[in-house]
Amino acid sequence: MSELRMAQTTPQFDAEKIKLDFPIFQNILPYGKKLIYFDNAASAQKPSVVIEGMKNFYENEYANVHRGLHYLANKSTEAFEKAREKVQNFLGAKQASEIIWTSGATEGINLVANSLSRFIEKGDEIILSIAEHHSNIVPWHFLREKYGAVLRWVNILPDGSLDMHHYKSLLSEKTKIVALTHMSNILGTINPIQEIAQLAKSVGAYVLADGSQAAVHMPVNVNQLGVDFYVITGHKLYGPTAIGAVYIRSEIASTLPPYQGGGEMIDRVTTDSVSYNIPPHRFEAGTPPIVQAVGLGLALDYIQNIGFKNIVTHENMLRDYLKQQFLSLDNIILYGTSENKGSLFAFNISDIHPHDMATYLDRHGVAIRAGHHCGQPLMDYLGVGSTMRASLALYNTKQDIDDFIQALEKAVRFFKNN
Repeated sequence: MSELRMAQTTPQFDAEKIKLDFPIFQNILPYGKKLIYFDNAASAQKPSVVIEGMKNFYENEYANVHRGLHYLANKSTEAFEKAREKVQNFLGAKQASEIIWTSGATEGINLVANSLSRFIEKGDEIILSIAEHHSNIVPWHFLREKYGAVLRWVNILPDGSLDMHHYKSLLSEKTKIVALTHMSNILGTINPIQEIAQLAKSVGAYVLADGSQAAVHMPVNVNQLGVDFYVITGHKLYGPTAIGAVYIRSEIASTLPPYQGGGEMIDRVTTDSVSYNIPPHRFEAGTPPIVQAVGLGLALDYIQNIGFKNIVTHENMLRDYLKQQFLSLDNIILYGTSENKGSLFAFNISDIHPHDMATYLDRHGVAIRAGHHCGQPLMDYLGVGSTMRASLALYNTKQDIDDFIQALEKAVRFFKNN
């Protein structure tokens, strides 16, 4: 374990040492290349401390939680609830009971939308931005289809930042919910959630922030932000898939109905009645993702041992360096150039289809994403069918960027000559 922790406790951030914590980077791809992984906004790679920690839990501590009285059940429950406390501390929540386990951010948003639907009447308005991920669009369409809610869309400015003047103009007594991303998964824009929440509260609206991207790259304090709901997903936080969490402010959680029915979420069941458990268990029906939650807790330990200050400094350096390299290329189009954005770039190169470019880069060991990135409304707004996206993480290096740019230049020459 000491070797795994070495890169985490070194006084000076060294991304090359950090990379040694991730087994996948020691592999050689089928094309004879080492991996340059720039698809982190889709999902991050996993450090050994998470992989081995989950394996150890399965081998030595696993049992179902809460219901048993034997040693393993108690041991498993302790680790499971300790992981909840780690998420609480990670998000700055006041109570562990404000943290609800989900399968990811998508389920978290669906949980909130489903629970808030009891307060929605025909004509009530829900404010979204044109730059939302589909996971923060489709659940609100359900409320539009079923209850007659009206979706209002905030535009973006030319640099990709949210048009706050437009946002303010959309707020009214009809506004019931404001659901916006904290950091765009396409543009990298960091939205001013604290100001957004204050304005929404002035008209009595609930506020949800999608933290799928932001929580990976910057410290988050939900109380300072003033939101009612904040969702995260584990697989982008260097943890396992099938785990995420939604913060629900305690004053609200006790007023919301359960999301699903089954075991654990009940207080008492009879043949003709049912009463429900208190939060967080009210929202966690059935056997929860026990090992995944433990794995997420290990991933959060890993991040915090490195320190967000170190991560932000490193990723901002990479962001600025990559932007400089991009601007040196001919015929490149960048989408989202706001200041202090996250360390990801959506881009196109004139006359080359993103899918063709991504396929060529893959043969050179570079993993990027190409497509609409679950953001079709934004693609329509930008007037493009798809883009490429290069997204950075704590284990990426300047050498990764140099190799990526070199492969990109080779690809441009290849497509221009064929």
